[in-house]
Amino acid sequence: MARLKAFQGVAQQNADIADSVVVYIEEAHPSDGWMSTDAPFQIPKHRCLEDRLSAAQLIHLEVPGCLVVVDSMENSSNAAYGAYFNRLYVVQEGKVVYQGGRGPEKYRISELRDWLDQHRKSLEKTNSQVINV
Repeated sequence: MARLKAFQGVAQQNADIADSVVVYIEEAHPSDGWMSTDAPFQIPKHRCLEDRLSAAQLIHLEVPGCLVVVDSMENSSNAAYGAYFNRLYVVQEGKVVYQGGRGPEKYRISELRDWLDQHRKSLEKTNSQVINV
């Protein structure tokens, strides 16, 4: 949950230059499966879309202000983006321009923050050039 809170912080700091979305995929540590000892919630394996939507509601309560959407039961977003268990992406005009490492080991919010800082500088430079012309 700490990673989600860190993401929320980066999302809020960059809301003026980027829209943020949390895509809730299949539960990584279901309470009726390989459960993590530090899991903040007891969420069983999703057996239907309603189960996944209910679990996503819990996530949404933890990160108010962030849009939370759910993957299909076929896990199509997870398969397309290789998110298993968590991953950070930046998509611009339908194209992936930043792809973070697969979590949990290579999930680095600091890399996303650095990328967004560089993007902000690039936007400021572009805006400065437009104004000066």
